Amino acid sequence: MSKLLIVFGATGRQGGSVINTVLNDPELSKQYKVCGITRDLSKPAARALQQLGIELRQADADEKESLKLALKGAHTVVVVTVTIYDALLKQREIEQGRSIADAATAAGAHYLVYSTAVHAGKISGRNVDVCDAKAEVEEYIRTLPIKSAFFAPGVFMQNFAGVMVPRPTGEFGVYALYSIIAPEAQIPLIETVEDSGKYIGAILAQPEKYESKVFYAATKLYSFNEIAQYISKATEKTVKSIQQPENVYRGSLPPQFADHMVNMALFFQDPGYFGPETKELVEWTAQQARGKLTTFEEYLAKNPFHLE
Repeated sequence: MSKLLIVFGATGRQGGSVINTVLNDPELSKQYKVCGITRDLSKPAARALQQLGIELRQADADEKESLKLALKGAHTVVVVTVTIYDALLKQREIEQGRSIADAATAAGAHYLVYSTAVHAGKISGRNVDVCDAKAEVEEYIRTLPIKSAFFAPGVFMQNFAGVMVPRPTGEFGVYALYSIIAPEAQIPLIETVEDSGKYIGAILAQPEKYESKVFYAATKLYSFNEIAQYISKATEKTVKSIQQPENVYRGSLPPQFADHMVNMALFFQDPGYFGPETKELVEWTAQQARGKLTTFEEYLAKNPFHLE
């Protein structure tokens, strides 16, 4: 009999990638029956999954009774929590992560895969709430009587068509990736939609092998200079990486996000996105992935965007 795989964030990038991977993998599709969790069953993405024959259940991580019902019969649970950047970010992330983990354990689930991050505060003394909260949930999960593994995604390639998109410099036809990070500094990039499932699929295929392990998920490390060059080639525009002074960069951010974004960027630069051993961790994880990983060049070719 197939094991019931419950996927939180089923309509999002990471959860959706897991579902697609399992459905299209000859081995995993026989081992697991997929059930997605979403807060809103009426949204188009939810209806699209239902049209594929995917069972969906409604649950809200803030409503413990809904979690109890949603996790009934679960064998394996994949947990992706929704990050909202406000004053309650850390508290909310921890409470929701713990609530889901507790509910999965109470439901008798055998295995939990949690989307985590490294604890920037403990590594560097520089607090990054979104990372630290996920890391603290991971620590909590490790104390529970349930087997677990962890997936820590790198910087989403999709961000460079969104929040990190190059902006006009004021010079005609020239755009810039503005950051306080040095142009030569490297960050790990992941194609979230295509590749998240390749990592988590590897865990699902061999859960005993990867029990308690963390996957530091990215295709490879890219410098900001390299990223700018690839975007230049893909868009046929001149794109540069420009390092701004901290006060200038901070001033360009919404006030409620400024401290968070500055601390996060500085941590990514030193000691590194996943800490001092980022390069080695990414290389090991890439070797475990179930399928070919997407390069940044391939992502840009498949998902073209235009600089205005």
